[in-house]
Amino acid sequence: MRRRIVEGHRIIILYGARRVGKTTLVRHLVSGEGSRFAEFSGDDSTVSDTLSSRDSRRILGMVSGYDLVFIDEIQRIAEIGVGIKIIHDNLPVVKVIVTGSSSFDLASQTGEALTGRSWSFSLSPFSVEELSAGRNQFELDRELERNLVYGFYPEVQAYDADIDRAAFLRELHASYLFKDILQMGGIRQPRKIVDLLRLLAWQIGSEVSFSELGTKLGMSKDTVSAYIDLLEKAFVLFRLEPFSRNLRNEVVRSPKIYFVDNGVRNVAISDFRSFSQRNDHGALWENFIVSERRKRLGALAASIESRFWRLHTGAEIDYVEASAGSLHGWEIKLSSDSNAKVPPSWSQAYSNATWGLVNRSNYLKFITGPLHEIP
Repeated sequence: MRRRIVEGHRIIILYGARRVGKTTLVRHLVSGEGSRFAEFSGDDSTVSDTLSSRDSRRILGMVSGYDLVFIDEIQRIAEIGVGIKIIHDNLPVVKVIVTGSSSFDLASQTGEALTGRSWSFSLSPFSVEELSAGRNQFELDRELERNLVYGFYPEVQAYDADIDRAAFLRELHASYLFKDILQMGGIRQPRKIVDLLRLLAWQIGSEVSFSELGTKLGMSKDTVSAYIDLLEKAFVLFRLEPFSRNLRNEVVRSPKIYFVDNGVRNVAISDFRSFSQRNDHGALWENFIVSERRKRLGALAASIESRFWRLHTGAEIDYVEASAGSLHGWEIKLSSDSNAKVPPSWSQAYSNATWGLVNRSNYLKFITGPLHEIP
């Protein structure tokens, strides 16, 4: 990302959830560049009014004289794509970096206006790979159970006390979910989306039926689908679709839902008990492994599809990666003593596929090592 800022003249768009560290990252990336630097925020009504005005004189006057312009929280600014395009087309030597805490409408607002003019990136909470730069395996293993409960938000990692970690996550949940998402998504029944999030938190690792969720919540499956899409765009959760090559008995429709961060999952169910006191070890472990692997693939910009595989007869593979000419499957188990074996139906259906087991003894290799080296 630094190379594209320093060497290129495309607009940089950085997406990510609130409090995940976007502003801090941008300030770090541009520090020491020796440029005349200006920082603006979409929360500033004057900035927002100017950039949404379509008035090139006003817009160019705001950024004139700077080499690099950083605009934070652009989701607050109407028609931001047009405003940025005016800057780029009229002042091509000015480097523009923008950040957004949600992608509700940003893709549509910026996509057409900035086609061929921008690079887009997403920022997640800290990854284990990032933490491993300053910690050895002993330290990572010692912190593992705490991180399975509280997650990897930068501020969570900075606190020394669990009571402060829990307080931060509750505040994040209240301010971000209840205010930002509900307001920006135009939710008419705010309690429903909170209840939906709680139900999804209890179904990690299982296929999700939108119809069943709709019945429990008293709304249509289409509304459930729309709310889940909204939560994905808000960087709260993501879905894993089933893998299929059209074998007759493969599951092809129902996805699995995972949370971007374990701490966000646990605040959704109001449960910050220590790992040893819980009965949802398997769900926490699977969410952790899948979300960390997702961060790894994103960091490498890997062209790989992440899926799961299951037959209607019950045989399944927890996590599958498919890319050109290769197919790899993994079983995700917390216990190092697991007797899990490759399902014969997997080997029969996909004879060239690999299979491996990810557990507590080898998880670091899976989420920080070479991509398709089976642990």
